[in-house]
Amino acid sequence: MEVEAASTTCSEVLETIERAVIADRDFLETVLTGSLAKGHVLLEDVPGTGKTLTARSLARALGLEFNRIQFTPDLLPSDITGSHVFNEQTGEFEFNPGPIFAHVVLADEINRAPPKTQAALLEAMGEKQVSIGGETKSLPEPFFVIATQNPVEQEGTFELPEAQRDRFIIKTSIGYPDAAGERELLDRRTSRSTATPEATQVVDSETFNELQEVPEYVQVDDKLKDYIVDLGRRTREHQAVKAGVSPRGIQRLLEASRARAVISGRNYVVPDDIKSIAPPVITHRLVLTADATVEGISKRDVTKSVLNSVNVPAMDAV
Repeated sequence: MEVEAASTTCSEVLETIERAVIADRDFLETVLTGSLAKGHVLLEDVPGTGKTLTARSLARALGLEFNRIQFTPDLLPSDITGSHVFNEQTGEFEFNPGPIFAHVVLADEINRAPPKTQAALLEAMGEKQVSIGGETKSLPEPFFVIATQNPVEQEGTFELPEAQRDRFIIKTSIGYPDAAGERELLDRRTSRSTATPEATQVVDSETFNELQEVPEYVQVDDKLKDYIVDLGRRTREHQAVKAGVSPRGIQRLLEASRARAVISGRNYVVPDDIKSIAPPVITHRLVLTADATVEGISKRDVTKSVLNSVNVPAMDAV
């Protein structure tokens, strides 16, 4: 698939999602960027802002099988991955696949489950497979997780381990709709006789697999590669940071920048691709020092400081 065709398809996907979800276009582009880059997306916001609807609408638009897992304090790892069940007729144990076996898995309120259960997703997200009872089961292609979480300050939540956060290529928030958006929600709610707009299928799973390959051929100038490396290294040198962006995070920033270029209809990355996608890729990977936390310095503050402190390379006209 050519970049122009891929960009057109992405626009169609975004347009159909916008009919179902009242959200900012930039937010929807960020979510699509994560899935296009073969990554997983973490959505953090208060309940009732449309996180679940966004995930369901994206899966529908891409023609992908969708499963939702509601994370609760008593959820067990086997409830996610599946387990072997004894079949009395055959006298053998048979594997009963869990909800993780789908193209798009919504891990709803992931931080309401304890760390042991959260960790059940690590292998699936990293290797696209699960190990159960000494057997390894491959997950469907494509496969990606969209996880939602409530702000960690809320009661009854467990902060995600660093290794888990690093598996998400992007973390973003949907935010509250503007006044016009909330008015539209009320209009939909009062118009009982009118069907609520839903996302329609734009592509199928095979086409989406082809779409995910397009960013692999997007050109990245050496100066921009150096710029990405400098951003990552600067996070580790920041006085407010205990642990900066990992080498995996640097690679994810490159992949997300390429995907952003495809959505924009270009076969090459420009500095703005990197700067626009860097905050949702970098911020959640930072671990701040105790002093920074006490002083009220946020991870967003650090990301903004890093972006302002690293010179953007001058690029030749393309």
